[in-house]
Amino acid sequence: MQSVTAHGAKIPALGFGVFRMSEAEVEAVIPAALEAGFRHFDTAQIYENEAGLGRALAAAGAQRDTLFLTTKVWVSNYSDDRFLASVDESLEKLGVAQVDLLLAHWPGDAVPVAQQIDWLNAAQAAGKTRFIGVSNYNRAQLRDAVALSAAPIITNQIEMHPYLDQSAMVTLAQQTGTSLTGYYAMANGAVPHESVLGEIGARFGKTAAQVGLRWMVQQGFIVLSKTATPARVPENIDIFDFALSDADMATIASLSRRDGRIVSPPGLSPDWNA
Repeated sequence: MQSVTAHGAKIPALGFGVFRMSEAEVEAVIPAALEAGFRHFDTAQIYENEAGLGRALAAAGAQRDTLFLTTKVWVSNYSDDRFLASVDESLEKLGVAQVDLLLAHWPGDAVPVAQQIDWLNAAQAAGKTRFIGVSNYNRAQLRDAVALSAAPIITNQIEMHPYLDQSAMVTLAQQTGTSLTGYYAMANGAVPHESVLGEIGARFGKTAAQVGLRWMVQQGFIVLSKTATPARVPENIDIFDFALSDADMATIASLSRRDGRIVSPPGLSPDWNA
């Protein structure tokens, strides 16, 4: 598995995300994900499936030191009495002593970035996580997070797919040494049906979805793939045996559009232009 390195963290470039999956679905698909070669797993408190993921990994006999586990603290736990306590609850559900990466899930509009970063640092100092990062921060917030944090901000997990131009964030991430982790790579089902991607994939014997994932990994991003269907798992990971040309990469990038952003919930999302 190809990896991305940021501030000493070595992160498998392709992760398996369990967003919008029930615990039963998680427990059914994780054995197939492990068999296919996935070792990076991404969950969150709000997904309500951390325990299912923990049970599935334990039942499969996965060795902890071979895994890279990420979870995210939900905004309702952004308080002095809940942040660290909620992380303890996540660790108990996952059945581990610490996660590899802990993220603040959304910046929200109620708690300053500085406080979120202080809590993340406290969690790391307490040994609850190896590394810390953020999710859905805009550029101004990421700059502040990097400047304020005692520990390196390893990643910013953001919406990424061919329809959304994230070049400004990419530039900032390169300047700060922060990796970018992309979620919603299938753009709510649009990518697998994109004719441009399908035409490129036909030359390699790959699907449009595989081309979309490859486009992101080839740029040096970490990408979260997802399926609740065990039979589909091998397709998701089979993206490391071909390379897109510069022309292919540019063609895919040209699919971006002004209204390409899909995920922007009120009260959680920042001003994306800041």
